[in-house]
Amino acid sequence: MENIIKPNIIINNDCLETLKELPDESINCCVTSPPYYGLRDYGVDNQVGREETPEKYIERLVEIFAELYRVLKNDGTLWLNIGDSYCGTGSKGNCTDPKNPMGRNGQKVSLTHNVAGCKHKDLIGIPWLLAFALRYDGWYLRSNIIWHKGNAMPENVKDRPTRSYEHIFLFAKSKKYYYDALSIAEPAADKKRKRKNGFSGLRNCRDMWTINTVPYKGEHFAAFPLLLAQRCILAGCPEGGIVIDPFFGSGTTGLAAVKNGRNYIGIEIKPENCQLAKERIGGNGIEIVQNITIL
Repeated sequence: MENIIKPNIIINNDCLETLKELPDESINCCVTSPPYYGLRDYGVDNQVGREETPEKYIERLVEIFAELYRVLKNDGTLWLNIGDSYCGTGSKGNCTDPKNPMGRNGQKVSLTHNVAGCKHKDLIGIPWLLAFALRYDGWYLRSNIIWHKGNAMPENVKDRPTRSYEHIFLFAKSKKYYYDALSIAEPAADKKRKRKNGFSGLRNCRDMWTINTVPYKGEHFAAFPLLLAQRCILAGCPEGGIVIDPFFGSGTTGLAAVKNGRNYIGIEIKPENCQLAKERIGGNGIEIVQNITIL
């Protein structure tokens, strides 16, 4: 008898240990954004993003996504949002964040102050280090989608352009995988092409997505936009399927899933974030548990 996971739950636990409990080929799609390297300290033991070096950070994520690879169905996809870090950002002790009295982004001294192989001011290249490591580990690297932020935050820099985008990598478990191109197709400007591409007035989605960041009143530092998660889910998960997010945060992936006829499993290590996600998605009807439930 096939193991069936109870969906629409939030699991307050370490994501690697939780993924190990999931049955093989039980999840349709993953949409996630891991904590970026050295950017924040969430004040939780065993959190991702606080490893001693970028190499150890990449190794840990590869281990986590190897378990995800196992639990995805053979036609499953991984939509991975990841940002970069600079070497030499130094002390955070004099910078305050109203949401965290421990310093800006919750840390007094950045882990990226000294990075082996990088000079101060070097861009570390975290997204591509991770993308190549996952490809080497067996994933199909299918697309590098640029998430362009039309309302990007200003930066106090005068010797480089202000950052206004992040990467969303589309990975697939197999050569052939579920991908609903029509669900995220764009209006076609060329009238001649409207009759040729089979999309009836639409064109295939491009790999540059302009989606503004959205303010979130909760205490979670890095809630990504609902529209971003929704686009990934529509293309990567069939209706009625299960989307998983091993770094659930404030629950954007879960909210996008339920709004679009999909189920979700959220894994989040910080208890306060679990409660934020529960309230954001729907409150009383949502369970916060410590372990996977198999029906």
